[in-house]
Amino acid sequence: METPRREVRAVRTGSTVTVYQAYPPHIGVPAARDGRFPAAWKRERMTWIKPSFLWMMYRCGWAAKEGQETVLAVEITREGFEWALRHACLSSRVPGVHADLASWQRESKRSPARVQWDPERDLRLAALPYRSLQLGLRGEAVRRYADEWTVGIRDVTPLAREVHARVRADDLGAAARLLPPERPYPLPDDVSSRLGARAEAGA
Repeated sequence: METPRREVRAVRTGSTVTVYQAYPPHIGVPAARDGRFPAAWKRERMTWIKPSFLWMMYRCGWAAKEGQETVLAVEITREGFEWALRHACLSSRVPGVHADLASWQRESKRSPARVQWDPERDLRLAALPYRSLQLGLRGEAVRRYADEWTVGIRDVTPLAREVHARVRADDLGAAARLLPPERPYPLPDDVSSRLGARAEAGA
């Protein structure tokens, strides 16, 4: 079955969804230890969360890029995730979603979240023909993310390094078996239509 061009895929339970972020150790280590973001984490800035483990690996260079050496798996409520998507604006104007450029600009200015669709990545971090979700949070969404939605934070840097070691050894089968089990996420119809994504049936 062909993967839809825009589809949210994530590790999920009946009540939570896992997203990934990468930080320097002085933020990532205490976040994982305490299960919450430390005081050094800037609430005033936009923060981007990614449901795709491999897109996170592409972004952080397998936890090797400066300032992204600690990869976190952040488990958040599905209710919060969907609130962010429902209040998000696309990162660029899409005909059929926005009447004109001015309406997109107004929505972008007032929205506490932003959705960007970027090429998904394979184990060698090459671009795939379908897209992966990035969700940017700011203002109210950042506060809700940190204080209400987050139910657990894990340091998955060792997993990132282990998968990368298998890739470098050209053992892609072993690498694939280590990947988190991401499944299509069942978006509500109103969310999928306004974000140009595919809605999946079922929980």
